[in-house]
Amino acid sequence: MLFKRADRSMAPAKRILLALSVATAPLLLSGCMSSEKDIDLSTYVDQTEPADVLYNQGLANLNAGRLAEASKKFAAVDRQHPYSEFARKSMVMGAFANYRQGNYEEAIGSAKRYLTLYPSTEDADYAMYIIGLCYFRQIRDVTQDQKEARQTVQTMQEVVTRWPDSEYVEDAKAKIRFANDQLAGKEMQIGRYYLERREYLAAIKRFRSVVETYSNTRHIEEALARLVEAYYAMGLTDEAQTAAAVLGQNYPDSQWYKDSYKLLQGGGLAPRENAGSWISKAGKLITG
Repeated sequence: MLFKRADRSMAPAKRILLALSVATAPLLLSGCMSSEKDIDLSTYVDQTEPADVLYNQGLANLNAGRLAEASKKFAAVDRQHPYSEFARKSMVMGAFANYRQGNYEEAIGSAKRYLTLYPSTEDADYAMYIIGLCYFRQIRDVTQDQKEARQTVQTMQEVVTRWPDSEYVEDAKAKIRFANDQLAGKEMQIGRYYLERREYLAAIKRFRSVVETYSNTRHIEEALARLVEAYYAMGLTDEAQTAAAVLGQNYPDSQWYKDSYKLLQGGGLAPRENAGSWISKAGKLITG
């Protein structure tokens, strides 16, 4: 995103600072002789800074990599000039600055507030995209909970659905694919755990979820092969043969298919599809 600088000169702010320095000198001197607290000149000036000046300072800090300072400037615009055009812009830019710093909760909060106040503006897609990025950056290893992966899919799908022409759609789709792969990986991990414990029904439930919900992930081959293994162990040979047949149709050169074929062959069976099986129906949705 290109950051445009407002045209307003910063000279007025400098003149204000000079005038305040002169005007408040007697006050500061008398304050030293009284019990009252000294006037914080820098705070007073900050509170009277024009919105465009603060916004430009935020952009300058952002472009220079001074992210913490940028966040402060954008927050100051929102605080001092609420509901102004620069406050609206600062809200989403502040969310971006917090995202870059890894302050994900703050970034999500600011972006959600922006969407609540300005759901139809030109930067609404960017605000939603920032929320998705925050969730995406927090996705954990498949051995851990995948809450952030689910949130990534949900948020990025909103970007794709609500703003199909947005410049962020392609990357949103890529983030969805990665998050779905993580979710499928989690299902596979749990399924393998149950399979090793010979809890076949629980294992089948997990592998079926991968086949039906995450058919375009890299885990689909193993999921079908594990279904062959689990159904065969339970004596449900018709389902085992169907899973092997669907696996062979979609991935004929896969090592998973070779292993499944060998397993069936050891019991005098071969892959054979039952068109009425849920596996056969789900197999038609596999995109590879």
